[in-house]
Amino acid sequence: METGRFTQTDLAKYPFLKETAKLVKQLGLKIEEVANPDMAVILNRAEERVREAILSISVGKKREANVEIPSFPVALMLVIATKNSFIKRRYALAEAKQAFSDMQAESSEKILAIARDFDWNIELNRDFAVPLEFAVSFADYLRNTTHLRDKKWKLVNRLLANGKVYLNKQDVTRLLQEEVQRRIEKRLEATELPALPEKIVEIATRLLELAKESIGQEEMEGFPKVVTQSAFPPCIVALYEAASKGRHLSHIGRFTLTSFLVNIGMSPEKVAELFKSFSDYNERLTRYQIEHIAGERGSRTRYTPPQCVTLQTHGVCVNPDALCRRVRHPLTYYKRKQRQFSSSLPKAS
Repeated sequence: METGRFTQTDLAKYPFLKETAKLVKQLGLKIEEVANPDMAVILNRAEERVREAILSISVGKKREANVEIPSFPVALMLVIATKNSFIKRRYALAEAKQAFSDMQAESSEKILAIARDFDWNIELNRDFAVPLEFAVSFADYLRNTTHLRDKKWKLVNRLLANGKVYLNKQDVTRLLQEEVQRRIEKRLEATELPALPEKIVEIATRLLELAKESIGQEEMEGFPKVVTQSAFPPCIVALYEAASKGRHLSHIGRFTLTSFLVNIGMSPEKVAELFKSFSDYNERLTRYQIEHIAGERGSRTRYTPPQCVTLQTHGVCVNPDALCRRVRHPLTYYKRKQRQFSSSLPKAS
């Protein structure tokens, strides 16, 4: 099946395809017309796509093709208009995850067509001695397993012959999810937009506020790459010290410490070392749990620590100081403490 033979339904399900982009171009959709009353259904669907991406890393319920297809580029426009890198990454991931879900029900020929839209060198496996459906080029495989940490993606755990890696449908679609995410992220790299209708600016502002409320501005802005242990909140200091000495930590204590450390930039490898002195330490299980919390496995959702009120309820909040009383989250404490350190440094003359 050639890449040019997608149905309207396909183009609605996979709006990132090159052929969908061509169709949208033929529709002559203009930015200044998006806010017109007759475009309300499309604009509402576009806003829904972004809103659901922010709230649940999904794109909401699908609509008819004549709404679904044009709503995608409008959603991209809304995301770019937020000027927020977190929302851009979140939206690209949501669309990619939806594509992965939809591809599970597709025929092998349709999977080939989608893969070739990304210029993959892929074919159906004709060797009946190999019980795997697809043969993917070594280069395409490597490019799309860079961020996949599960051991099953290592080449030593794959069947490789004549420059081809043999895969089942589940694995091919998982690698295509990586392609989809990168393609959408690239389309969201635009830093400048022409003058936008006031309604579009209002929606983008509303979506940005939604993200700040649901995710938290501190978490959205990210953290400096260097881990500053002296900026840890008291609860994390206590958990870190206990872990370093191999003392027992409750389940919520372990989760809080792990999620805090990966969110401020500590690698899963470094976090795993912290738990080596535990009597129940299991290297494989510990690494799996840490990488899952860090968003490197499964849904690729990075978990954040519980709020302070939850930590208080479970007895994890200890030795609160003056700053603790002004924040509601351990990550907020850390960021503010880091800012205090930065502002106290002598300025270069």
